[in-house]
Amino acid sequence: MKRVSPLFLVLLVLGFFFATYNLLTMIIHYKTSTSEQWDLSNPFIQMPGNLMEGEGSNSKYHVALTATDAPYSQWQCRIMYYWYKKVKEMPGSDMGKFTRILHSGKPDNLMEEIPTFVVDPLPEGLDRGYIVLNRPWAFVQWLEKAMIDEEYILMAEPDHVFVNPLPNLARGKHPAGFPFFYIKPSDHKHVIRKYYPEEKGPVTNIDPIGNSPVIIKKSVLEKIAPTWMNISLRMKDDPVTDKAFGWVLEMYAYAVASALHDVHHILHKDFMLQPPWDTEVGKKFIIHYTYGCDYNLKGELTYGKIGEWRFDKRSYLSGPPPRNLSLPPPGVPESVVRLVKMVNEATEDIPNWDTLNRG
Repeated sequence: MKRVSPLFLVLLVLGFFFATYNLLTMIIHYKTSTSEQWDLSNPFIQMPGNLMEGEGSNSKYHVALTATDAPYSQWQCRIMYYWYKKVKEMPGSDMGKFTRILHSGKPDNLMEEIPTFVVDPLPEGLDRGYIVLNRPWAFVQWLEKAMIDEEYILMAEPDHVFVNPLPNLARGKHPAGFPFFYIKPSDHKHVIRKYYPEEKGPVTNIDPIGNSPVIIKKSVLEKIAPTWMNISLRMKDDPVTDKAFGWVLEMYAYAVASALHDVHHILHKDFMLQPPWDTEVGKKFIIHYTYGCDYNLKGELTYGKIGEWRFDKRSYLSGPPPRNLSLPPPGVPESVVRLVKMVNEATEDIPNWDTLNRG
């Protein structure tokens, strides 16, 4: 594999820094307002109004994630697949088969380790440096060309770790999604109306979700995916929309595309937890380690400052984290401790961990 240039790494780190800074601002607001907006004692935040009581599905779902051949993506996929295999056969799981949808256009060195389907990236320059735009295009190709046995699909991401057996949370034609506090269509009506016309109904019809994690019927996703792709490209091509939505643009595109097809999601707050802000695992199903976890030696979160102890996936852009990471100091929340222990278990058991995907 080619060695990543120092300039590229510097630019990538700067991009992650600014994204993380913006997220921290939103998170602080979130921690003070969430309890006022949602009943946290109820795992279901929102149920579609036309969902029949008792309607459900015990069907298996296919686990699918999109990825690149970069070392940063590869090591996360290896950990994710490890825990998929551990949890798949546990009681309460409705997991079916697994596919890493590789949108680098060519096979990589994980083809024999992880079930993989290779698709083409967007034409050069079309993503305008926003690599996430390849996600809807990757799903469109996979749905058109692959043989998928399961009736449902879980759209997941490389930085997801299955922490409890995950049942099929979808109900018939209604997908299950996770409510993101920063997806607020009503706060961007002037932008949303460029893609969701008034004749389709109020902006509140658009769910506060992204495309992942989502469990959705395959036939429903086949209808949504091309619209999701086209709206993503249109949004990125519009400077006003691009500025308004920034790094979550593709998430808004999925939410809008779903509403255009009159698809409404069951919003399930226990679908996922995100350390360090979510402190307990409980009965939640997926750990999403997108945020850096920084603490001092007293176990206090340092809020965006590099801690005396830290775990941040962005520390390992050019290769995998080492085996046997140090555990957090006393006082750090259970969710962070559990995450690091799960990473350590995976890296200890996965063969060739230190060498296979180091850039």
